[in-house]
Amino acid sequence: MNCPISEKLRHQRILILGFGKEGQSTLRFLHEHLQIKPAAIADQNPVSPALLNQIPTDIQIHTGENYLSFVQDYDLTIKAPGIPLRLIPNQFHYKITSQTNLFLSKYAHQTIGITGTKGKSTTSSLIHFLLLESGRDSILAGNIGIPAFDIIPLIREDSVVVYEMSANQLEMAAYSPHIAILLNIYEEHLDHFGSFEAYCQAKLKIVAMQNPHDFAIVHPDWIGACAHSVSTIQALELSFIPSVNENPLLGDHNLININAAFMALAAAGISTGKLKHLLPGFKPLPHRLEHCGRADEVIFINDSIATIPEACLSAIQAVGKVDFLLLGGFDRGIQYDKLAKVISDLHIPHILFTGEAGKRIAGMIPKELPGQKLLQYKSMQQAFEYIAQHSIPGDVCLLSPAAASYDQYRNFEHRGDVFKENVASFKRKTP
Repeated sequence: MNCPISEKLRHQRILILGFGKEGQSTLRFLHEHLQIKPAAIADQNPVSPALLNQIPTDIQIHTGENYLSFVQDYDLTIKAPGIPLRLIPNQFHYKITSQTNLFLSKYAHQTIGITGTKGKSTTSSLIHFLLLESGRDSILAGNIGIPAFDIIPLIREDSVVVYEMSANQLEMAAYSPHIAILLNIYEEHLDHFGSFEAYCQAKLKIVAMQNPHDFAIVHPDWIGACAHSVSTIQALELSFIPSVNENPLLGDHNLININAAFMALAAAGISTGKLKHLLPGFKPLPHRLEHCGRADEVIFINDSIATIPEACLSAIQAVGKVDFLLLGGFDRGIQYDKLAKVISDLHIPHILFTGEAGKRIAGMIPKELPGQKLLQYKSMQQAFEYIAQHSIPGDVCLLSPAAASYDQYRNFEHRGDVFKENVASFKRKTP
Protein backbone atom coordinates (compact mmCIF):
# COMPACT_ATOMS: atom_id res chain seq x y z
CA MET A 1 0.00 0.00 0.00
CA ASN A 2 1.31 3.41 -1.01
CA CYS A 3 0.44 5.49 2.05
CA PRO A 4 1.54 9.12 2.32
CA ILE A 5 2.09 8.77 6.08
CA SER A 6 4.80 6.12 5.66
CA GLU A 7 7.51 8.66 4.74
CA LYS A 8 7.20 10.19 8.22
CA LEU A 9 7.69 6.83 9.92
CA ARG A 10 10.41 5.06 7.96
CA HIS A 11 13.80 4.53 9.59
CA GLN A 12 12.57 5.51 13.07
CA ARG A 13 12.46 3.44 16.22
CA ILE A 14 8.78 3.76 17.05
CA LEU A 15 7.12 3.32 20.45
CA ILE A 16 3.36 2.73 20.61
CA LEU A 17 2.33 4.36 23.89
CA GLY A 18 -0.94 2.93 25.18
CA PHE A 19 -2.24 -0.39 23.87
CA GLY A 20 -5.99 0.06 23.99
CA LYS A 21 -8.21 0.23 20.92
CA GLU A 22 -6.20 2.96 19.18
CA GLY A 23 -2.82 1.48 20.11
CA GLN A 24 -3.86 -1.88 18.67
CA SER A 25 -5.03 -0.08 15.54
CA THR A 26 -1.64 1.62 15.24
CA LEU A 27 0.17 -1.72 15.44
CA ARG A 28 -2.07 -3.29 12.79
CA PHE A 29 -1.67 -0.36 10.44
CA LEU A 30 2.08 -0.12 10.74
CA HIS A 31 2.63 -3.83 10.40
CA GLU A 32 -0.02 -4.83 7.84
CA HIS A 33 -0.22 -1.78 5.58
CA LEU A 34 3.14 -0.06 5.83
CA GLN A 35 5.34 -3.07 6.57
CA ILE A 36 6.83 -1.00 9.39
CA LYS A 37 7.48 -2.85 12.62
CA PRO A 38 7.44 -0.66 15.75
CA ALA A 39 10.29 -1.18 18.17
CA ALA A 40 8.16 -1.37 21.30
CA ILE A 41 4.80 -1.07 23.03
CA ALA A 42 4.34 0.56 26.42
CA ASP A 43 1.25 0.43 28.60
CA GLN A 44 0.59 0.72 32.32
CA ASN A 45 -1.38 -2.51 32.32
CA PRO A 46 -0.13 -5.97 31.34
CA VAL A 47 -0.99 -7.03 27.79
CA SER A 48 -3.61 -9.78 27.75
CA PRO A 49 -2.61 -13.25 26.47
CA ALA A 50 -5.00 -12.88 23.54
CA LEU A 51 -3.31 -9.66 22.41
CA LEU A 52 0.18 -11.04 23.00
CA ASN A 53 -0.48 -13.55 20.22
CA GLN A 54 -0.98 -10.65 17.79
CA ILE A 55 2.32 -8.92 18.63
CA PRO A 56 5.45 -10.01 16.73
CA THR A 57 7.94 -11.59 19.12
CA ASP A 58 10.72 -9.10 18.40
CA ILE A 59 8.66 -6.09 19.54
CA GLN A 60 9.58 -5.13 23.08
CA ILE A 61 6.78 -4.73 25.62
CA HIS A 62 7.11 -2.34 28.57
CA THR A 63 4.42 -2.42 31.27
CA GLY A 64 4.02 -1.26 34.84
CA GLU A 65 4.04 2.03 36.70
CA ASN A 66 7.15 3.36 34.90
CA TYR A 67 5.85 2.75 31.37
CA LEU A 68 5.99 6.48 30.49
CA SER A 69 9.73 6.65 31.14
CA PHE A 70 10.45 4.62 27.99
CA VAL A 71 9.49 7.57 25.74
CA GLN A 72 13.07 8.82 26.02
CA ASP A 73 14.48 5.60 24.54
CA TYR A 74 12.79 5.84 21.11
CA ASP A 75 12.90 8.20 18.12
CA LEU A 76 9.13 8.64 17.82
CA THR A 77 6.22 7.87 20.13
CA ILE A 78 2.67 7.44 18.81
CA LYS A 79 0.60 8.24 21.90
CA ALA A 80 -2.92 7.02 22.58
CA PRO A 81 -5.42 9.79 23.47
CA GLY A 82 -6.16 8.38 26.93
CA ILE A 83 -2.65 9.13 28.23
CA PRO A 84 -2.28 12.73 29.51
CA LEU A 85 0.56 14.55 27.80
CA ARG A 86 1.21 16.49 31.01
CA LEU A 87 2.53 13.30 32.65
CA ILE A 88 5.44 13.15 30.20
CA PRO A 89 8.40 15.51 30.81
CA ASN A 90 8.39 18.54 28.48
CA GLN A 91 11.84 17.77 27.08
CA PHE A 92 10.45 14.66 25.39
CA HIS A 93 7.32 16.22 23.86
CA TYR A 94 9.10 16.77 20.53
CA LYS A 95 9.27 12.98 20.14
CA ILE A 96 5.52 12.48 20.53
CA THR A 97 2.81 12.36 17.90
CA SER A 98 -0.61 10.69 17.58
CA GLN A 99 -2.87 8.98 15.09
CA THR A 100 -4.90 12.18 14.72
CA ASN A 101 -1.81 14.30 14.05
CA LEU A 102 -0.36 11.86 11.52
CA PHE A 103 -3.72 11.43 9.81
CA LEU A 104 -4.38 15.17 9.48
CA SER A 105 -0.87 15.78 8.17
CA LYS A 106 -1.99 14.08 4.94
CA TYR A 107 -5.80 14.06 4.92
CA ALA A 108 -6.81 17.39 6.49
CA HIS A 109 -7.98 18.70 3.10
CA GLN A 110 -10.58 15.92 2.90
CA THR A 111 -11.72 16.14 6.51
CA ILE A 112 -14.68 17.67 8.32
CA GLY A 113 -13.70 17.74 11.99
CA ILE A 114 -16.19 18.08 14.83
CA THR A 115 -15.43 18.82 18.45
CA GLY A 116 -17.27 20.07 21.52
CA THR A 117 -17.76 18.89 25.05
CA LYS A 118 -21.21 17.65 24.08
CA GLY A 119 -22.99 16.99 20.80
CA LYS A 120 -20.02 15.91 18.68
CA SER A 121 -21.12 12.28 18.16
CA THR A 122 -24.63 13.27 17.10
CA THR A 123 -23.33 16.03 14.81
CA SER A 124 -20.67 13.76 13.29
CA SER A 125 -23.15 10.94 12.69
CA LEU A 126 -25.69 13.37 11.20
CA ILE A 127 -23.11 14.85 8.78
CA HIS A 128 -22.04 11.34 7.75
CA PHE A 129 -25.67 10.31 7.19
CA LEU A 130 -26.49 13.42 5.15
CA LEU A 131 -23.36 13.03 3.00
CA LEU A 132 -24.21 9.42 2.20
CA GLU A 133 -27.83 10.29 1.46
CA SER A 134 -26.58 13.08 -0.84
CA GLY A 135 -24.58 10.57 -2.85
CA ARG A 136 -21.14 11.47 -1.48
CA ASP A 137 -18.50 8.98 -0.36
CA SER A 138 -18.33 9.59 3.39
CA ILE A 139 -16.19 7.81 5.97
CA LEU A 140 -16.84 8.23 9.71
CA ALA A 141 -13.91 8.03 12.14
CA GLY A 142 -12.36 9.25 15.36
CA ASN A 143 -13.71 9.50 18.87
CA ILE A 144 -16.94 7.82 17.85
CA GLY A 145 -15.02 4.54 18.11
CA ILE A 146 -13.26 4.12 14.75
CA PRO A 147 -9.49 4.78 14.85
CA ALA A 148 -8.30 7.03 12.03
CA PHE A 149 -5.70 4.54 10.80
CA ASP A 150 -8.43 1.94 10.27
CA ILE A 151 -10.09 4.01 7.53
CA ILE A 152 -6.99 4.95 5.50
CA PRO A 153 -7.29 1.95 3.15
CA LEU A 154 -10.86 3.07 2.34
CA ILE A 155 -10.09 6.69 1.43
CA ARG A 156 -10.45 7.75 -2.23
CA GLU A 157 -9.72 11.13 -3.77
CA ASP A 158 -13.41 12.06 -3.61
CA SER A 159 -13.97 10.75 -0.05
CA VAL A 160 -15.07 13.05 2.75
CA VAL A 161 -13.75 12.01 6.15
CA VAL A 162 -16.08 12.95 9.02
CA TYR A 163 -13.82 12.98 12.06
CA GLU A 164 -15.20 13.27 15.60
CA MET A 165 -12.37 14.83 17.60
CA SER A 166 -12.03 14.72 21.36
CA ALA A 167 -9.84 17.18 23.23
CA ASN A 168 -7.54 14.24 24.00
CA GLN A 169 -7.07 13.61 20.28
CA LEU A 170 -6.59 17.30 19.48
CA GLU A 171 -4.02 17.73 22.25
CA MET A 172 -1.16 16.68 19.92
CA ALA A 173 -2.55 18.19 16.70
CA ALA A 174 -0.28 20.37 14.57
CA TYR A 175 -2.88 20.39 11.75
CA SER A 176 -6.57 21.28 11.55
CA PRO A 177 -9.31 19.86 9.31
CA HIS A 178 -10.42 21.73 6.18
CA ILE A 179 -13.89 22.26 7.71
CA ALA A 180 -14.00 22.51 11.49
CA ILE A 181 -16.94 22.63 13.90
CA LEU A 182 -16.61 23.83 17.50
CA LEU A 183 -19.97 23.21 19.19
CA ASN A 184 -19.24 24.22 22.79
CA ILE A 185 -16.72 23.94 25.60
CA TYR A 186 -17.75 23.10 29.17
CA GLU A 187 -15.84 21.83 32.18
CA GLU A 188 -14.92 18.19 31.67
CA HIS A 189 -11.87 15.91 31.60
CA LEU A 190 -10.11 18.02 34.22
CA ASP A 191 -8.51 14.82 35.51
CA HIS A 192 -6.79 14.40 32.14
CA PHE A 193 -5.77 18.00 31.42
CA GLY A 194 -5.19 19.30 34.93
CA SER A 195 -7.01 22.59 34.26
CA PHE A 196 -9.95 23.97 32.30
CA GLU A 197 -7.59 26.31 30.44
CA ALA A 198 -5.52 23.39 29.13
CA TYR A 199 -8.70 21.59 28.09
CA CYS A 200 -9.88 24.69 26.19
CA GLN A 201 -6.55 25.07 24.40
CA ALA A 202 -6.76 21.48 23.18
CA LYS A 203 -10.30 21.99 21.86
CA LEU A 204 -9.36 25.23 20.09
CA LYS A 205 -6.67 23.44 18.07
CA ILE A 206 -9.40 22.28 15.72
CA VAL A 207 -9.40 25.85 14.35
CA ALA A 208 -5.97 27.15 15.35
CA MET A 209 -3.99 25.32 12.67
CA GLN A 210 -6.32 26.01 9.74
CA ASN A 211 -5.19 27.61 6.47
CA PRO A 212 -6.70 30.64 4.65
CA HIS A 213 -8.79 28.40 2.36
CA ASP A 214 -10.32 26.49 5.31
CA PHE A 215 -13.66 27.05 7.07
CA ALA A 216 -14.75 26.94 10.70
CA ILE A 217 -18.22 26.95 12.25
CA VAL A 218 -17.82 28.16 15.83
CA HIS A 219 -20.26 28.72 18.67
CA PRO A 220 -20.58 32.49 19.26
CA ASP A 221 -19.20 32.14 22.81
CA TRP A 222 -15.86 31.00 21.37
CA ILE A 223 -15.48 33.24 18.32
CA GLY A 224 -13.17 35.58 20.25
CA ALA A 225 -10.88 32.70 21.22
CA CYS A 226 -10.46 31.90 17.51
CA ALA A 227 -9.56 35.46 16.51
CA HIS A 228 -6.02 34.57 15.47
CA SER A 229 -7.13 31.95 12.94
CA VAL A 230 -6.51 32.79 9.26
CA SER A 231 -9.46 30.66 8.08
CA THR A 232 -13.00 31.79 7.28
CA ILE A 233 -14.94 31.64 10.56
CA GLN A 234 -18.72 31.63 10.73
CA ALA A 235 -20.70 31.98 13.94
CA LEU A 236 -22.91 28.96 14.55
CA GLU A 237 -26.49 30.22 14.21
CA LEU A 238 -29.96 28.69 14.32
CA SER A 239 -31.10 29.60 10.82
CA PHE A 240 -33.13 26.40 10.39
CA ILE A 241 -35.78 25.32 12.90
CA PRO A 242 -37.32 22.02 11.78
CA SER A 243 -40.92 21.17 12.55
CA VAL A 244 -41.74 18.42 15.01
CA ASN A 245 -42.39 16.01 12.14
CA GLU A 246 -39.09 16.89 10.44
CA ASN A 247 -36.89 16.60 13.52
CA PRO A 248 -35.79 13.17 14.77
CA LEU A 249 -33.75 14.73 17.62
CA LEU A 250 -35.23 15.80 20.94
CA GLY A 251 -34.25 19.04 22.69
CA ASP A 252 -33.16 22.59 21.87
CA HIS A 253 -29.49 21.60 22.18
CA ASN A 254 -29.93 19.35 19.15
CA LEU A 255 -30.99 22.36 17.08
CA ILE A 256 -27.41 23.55 17.48
CA ASN A 257 -26.12 20.17 16.27
CA ILE A 258 -28.45 20.17 13.25
CA ASN A 259 -27.54 23.70 12.21
CA ALA A 260 -23.83 23.02 12.68
CA ALA A 261 -24.15 20.02 10.37
CA PHE A 262 -26.04 22.04 7.75
CA MET A 263 -23.49 24.88 7.86
CA ALA A 264 -20.56 22.47 7.48
CA LEU A 265 -22.18 20.74 4.50
CA ALA A 266 -22.97 24.10 2.91
CA ALA A 267 -19.23 24.88 3.20
CA ALA A 268 -18.63 21.56 1.44
CA GLY A 269 -20.85 22.68 -1.43
CA ILE A 270 -24.05 20.78 -0.61
CA SER A 271 -27.42 22.56 -0.85
CA THR A 272 -29.12 22.84 2.53
CA GLY A 273 -32.51 22.75 0.79
CA LYS A 274 -31.92 19.11 -0.06
CA LEU A 275 -30.69 18.32 3.45
CA LYS A 276 -33.95 19.43 5.07
CA HIS A 277 -35.82 16.64 3.29
CA LEU A 278 -33.24 14.06 4.35
CA LEU A 279 -33.22 14.99 8.05
CA PRO A 280 -36.28 12.91 9.13
CA GLY A 281 -34.49 9.72 8.05
CA PHE A 282 -31.70 10.14 10.60
CA LYS A 283 -31.78 7.66 13.49
CA PRO A 284 -30.67 9.13 16.84
CA LEU A 285 -27.70 7.50 18.55
CA PRO A 286 -28.16 5.27 21.63
CA HIS A 287 -27.76 6.71 25.15
CA ARG A 288 -28.64 10.24 24.00
CA LEU A 289 -32.17 11.02 25.20
CA GLU A 290 -32.97 7.49 24.07
CA HIS A 291 -36.63 6.69 24.60
CA CYS A 292 -36.70 3.20 26.09
CA GLY A 293 -40.47 2.96 25.87
CA ARG A 294 -43.07 2.32 28.54
CA ALA A 295 -42.52 -0.39 31.11
CA ASP A 296 -45.59 -1.14 33.23
CA GLU A 297 -46.94 2.35 32.30
CA VAL A 298 -43.75 4.19 33.36
CA ILE A 299 -41.71 6.03 30.69
CA PHE A 300 -37.93 5.53 30.78
CA ILE A 301 -35.38 7.75 29.00
CA ASN A 302 -31.69 6.85 28.76
CA ASP A 303 -29.37 9.87 28.57
CA SER A 304 -26.27 8.17 29.93
CA ILE A 305 -24.08 10.32 27.64
CA ALA A 306 -24.82 13.27 29.95
CA THR A 307 -21.52 13.40 31.86
CA ILE A 308 -21.62 17.14 32.63
CA PRO A 309 -24.27 19.32 34.31
CA GLU A 310 -25.05 21.29 31.13
CA ALA A 311 -26.04 18.08 29.35
CA CYS A 312 -28.30 17.08 32.23
CA LEU A 313 -29.98 20.50 32.20
CA SER A 314 -30.58 20.20 28.44
CA ALA A 315 -32.09 16.75 28.96
CA ILE A 316 -34.46 17.98 31.68
CA GLN A 317 -35.55 20.85 29.44
CA ALA A 318 -36.07 18.52 26.47
CA VAL A 319 -38.06 15.91 28.40
CA GLY A 320 -40.19 18.44 30.28
CA LYS A 321 -41.93 16.27 32.87
CA VAL A 322 -39.43 14.35 35.03
CA ASP A 323 -40.59 12.39 38.09
CA PHE A 324 -37.46 10.32 38.77
CA LEU A 325 -34.00 11.73 38.00
CA LEU A 326 -30.93 9.49 38.29
CA LEU A 327 -27.79 11.54 38.97
CA GLY A 328 -24.15 11.08 39.85
CA GLY A 329 -21.15 8.86 39.32
CA PHE A 330 -17.42 9.47 39.14
CA ASP A 331 -16.47 12.94 40.42
CA ARG A 332 -14.13 14.88 38.11
CA GLY A 333 -14.30 18.05 40.18
CA ILE A 334 -16.57 20.09 37.90
CA GLN A 335 -19.03 22.70 39.19
CA TYR A 336 -22.57 21.60 40.05
CA ASP A 337 -24.00 24.76 41.62
CA LYS A 338 -26.25 25.72 38.70
CA LEU A 339 -27.56 22.17 38.24
CA ALA A 340 -28.40 21.85 41.95
CA LYS A 341 -30.28 25.17 41.90
CA VAL A 342 -32.32 24.26 38.82
CA ILE A 343 -33.22 20.86 40.27
CA SER A 344 -34.30 22.53 43.50
CA ASP A 345 -36.40 25.11 41.68
CA LEU A 346 -38.10 22.49 39.49
CA HIS A 347 -39.15 20.40 42.52
CA ILE A 348 -38.50 17.09 40.76
CA PRO A 349 -40.31 14.60 43.04
CA HIS A 350 -37.64 11.90 43.24
CA ILE A 351 -33.89 12.51 42.93
CA LEU A 352 -31.77 9.37 43.03
CA PHE A 353 -28.04 9.96 43.31
CA THR A 354 -24.95 7.75 43.30
CA GLY A 355 -21.18 8.02 43.53
CA GLU A 356 -19.06 10.87 44.83
CA ALA A 357 -20.47 13.28 42.24
CA GLY A 358 -24.00 12.38 43.28
CA LYS A 359 -23.17 13.00 46.94
CA ARG A 360 -21.81 16.43 46.09
CA ILE A 361 -24.88 17.38 44.04
CA ALA A 362 -27.24 16.11 46.75
CA GLY A 363 -25.36 18.14 49.32
CA MET A 364 -26.27 21.31 47.43
CA ILE A 365 -30.00 20.54 47.36
CA PRO A 366 -32.12 21.62 50.36
CA LYS A 367 -33.25 18.52 52.20
CA GLU A 368 -36.69 19.71 53.30
CA LEU A 369 -38.36 20.68 50.02
CA PRO A 370 -42.00 19.59 50.22
CA GLY A 371 -42.95 16.80 47.85
CA GLN A 372 -39.36 15.93 47.00
CA LYS A 373 -37.38 12.86 48.08
CA LEU A 374 -33.65 12.24 47.81
CA LEU A 375 -32.25 8.71 47.76
CA GLN A 376 -28.66 7.54 47.60
CA TYR A 377 -28.33 4.30 45.62
CA LYS A 378 -25.33 2.01 45.17
CA SER A 379 -26.48 -0.01 42.16
CA MET A 380 -28.87 0.45 39.26
CA GLN A 381 -30.91 -2.46 40.58
CA GLN A 382 -31.37 -0.64 43.91
CA ALA A 383 -32.52 2.51 42.07
CA PHE A 384 -35.09 0.50 40.10
CA GLU A 385 -36.41 -1.16 43.24
CA TYR A 386 -37.15 2.33 44.60
CA ILE A 387 -38.80 3.38 41.31
CA ALA A 388 -40.93 0.22 41.35
CA GLN A 389 -42.19 1.03 44.86
CA HIS A 390 -42.94 4.73 44.30
CA SER A 391 -43.93 5.16 40.64
CA ILE A 392 -47.44 5.54 39.28
CA PRO A 393 -48.75 5.23 35.71
CA GLY A 394 -47.53 8.09 33.51
CA ASP A 395 -44.38 8.83 35.52
CA VAL A 396 -41.17 9.64 33.64
CA CYS A 397 -37.78 8.33 34.74
CA LEU A 398 -34.69 10.03 33.30
CA LEU A 399 -31.12 8.74 33.57
CA SER A 400 -29.04 11.87 32.97
CA PRO A 401 -26.18 11.54 35.48
CA ALA A 402 -24.17 14.77 34.92
CA ALA A 403 -21.10 12.71 35.81
CA ALA A 404 -18.70 10.18 34.37
CA SER A 405 -19.40 6.48 34.80
CA TYR A 406 -15.97 5.05 35.63
CA ASP A 407 -16.61 4.43 39.31
CA GLN A 408 -19.08 1.63 38.53
CA TYR A 409 -19.08 1.03 34.77
CA ARG A 410 -16.66 0.62 31.87
CA ASN A 411 -18.07 3.70 30.14
CA PHE A 412 -21.30 5.62 29.62
CA GLU A 413 -22.51 3.00 27.11
CA HIS A 414 -22.19 0.26 29.72
CA ARG A 415 -24.12 2.40 32.21
CA GLY A 416 -26.86 3.02 29.66
CA ASP A 417 -27.06 -0.67 28.77
CA VAL A 418 -27.47 -1.63 32.45
CA PHE A 419 -30.25 0.97 32.70
CA LYS A 420 -32.03 -0.55 29.68
CA GLU A 421 -31.65 -4.06 31.06
CA ASN A 422 -33.47 -2.96 34.20
CA VAL A 423 -36.17 -1.26 32.12
CA ALA A 424 -36.77 -4.51 30.25
CA SER A 425 -37.66 -6.34 33.48
CA PHE A 426 -39.37 -3.44 35.29
CA LYS A 427 -42.64 -3.99 37.16
CA ARG A 428 -44.30 -1.54 39.52
CA LYS A 429 -45.03 -2.77 43.03
CA THR A 430 -48.58 -1.63 43.55
CA PRO A 431 -49.84 -1.55 47.15
